[in-house]
Amino acid sequence: MVRAAVLPAVGAPLEITGIELPEPGPGRVRVALAAAGVCHSDLSLSDGTMRVPVPAVLGHEGAGTVVAVGEGVTHVAPGDGVVLNWAPSCGSCHACVRGEVWLCVNALNGAGEVHARRADDGSELHPGLNVAAFAEETVVPAGCVLPAPAGVPLTDAALLGCAVLTGYGAVHHAARVREGESVAVFGAGGVGLAALQAARIAGASRIVAVDVSPRKEELARRAGATDYVVASENTAREIRALTDKQGVDVAIECVGRATTIRTAWESTRRGGRTTVVGIGGKDQQVTFNALELFHWGRTLSGCVYGNSDPARDLPVLAAHVREGRLDLGALVTERITLDGIPAAFDNVIAGRGGRALVVF
Repeated sequence: MVRAAVLPAVGAPLEITGIELPEPGPGRVRVALAAAGVCHSDLSLSDGTMRVPVPAVLGHEGAGTVVAVGEGVTHVAPGDGVVLNWAPSCGSCHACVRGEVWLCVNALNGAGEVHARRADDGSELHPGLNVAAFAEETVVPAGCVLPAPAGVPLTDAALLGCAVLTGYGAVHHAARVREGESVAVFGAGGVGLAALQAARIAGASRIVAVDVSPRKEELARRAGATDYVVASENTAREIRALTDKQGVDVAIECVGRATTIRTAWESTRRGGRTTVVGIGGKDQQVTFNALELFHWGRTLSGCVYGNSDPARDLPVLAAHVREGRLDLGALVTERITLDGIPAAFDNVIAGRGGRALVVF
């Protein structure tokens, strides 16, 4: 038996309870978690914004050590450090064949499988986003583990599995920020802080962080922000004032709210690029009129998982970490135990802090 954070039903409080995991069968890997990040997407699963089968063990950003492998698993072995990949590509669907593995139509098929059973009543549990990282141990398909990069502690490497791949990828793959461009990042949570660091690595000339909380300014500036704007109805105007009344070349929206997306769009210069990373609900409707689409000539694009290929991008990110350009520790605002996850959810809802990291 191991302890895990279980979502019994959509909208219900998380329960920290014992679960029973099966031995890894063919093509599966058992991992003892070193750390797991608390991401806004976990909250989106718990409140029904993103729909997955329940009851489920949540958590999708993590790293740990291989305990055992099933038949046919050859790329990792017991004792190896691994990073969990919550969106494994199938390699054969139309998106994967085009090289757009982040859009794989089969990536979340594993979420519908039975992952474990509750120790108290034997009821079936699903893995929230394939990997069920909010647990002392997990059993996942082999495609959900990647060898951990050398020189990066496993507790830090956990952040590579979502926040950093998403934030870095949004800047480098989706928005394709070029040296000398100006960038505004909306939302200074884990993904936003990673995007700020990525903009700095890309050589952005001016990096504006935007958040509802003035308390995040120090975090944002440490990540690379040259300017900080507390979100208000004047945000777009303030950003234009910082950029010769033009607006930024690139706006990265990491919140997923209609008002924030609209503000990010209005903060982007004529001909600039607005990239939406945040996951919003169906009720978050964003409106544009036909004339402004023509007049401003901006590009508005979505972004899934940073448009990243984890197998390709993890070594690149690890090199940035080892060479001091990417500071994973700067994303973490608190280190907690498994029992601290419900309180960390409350902090996410309230917009406090960057990334809470569960350390096992």
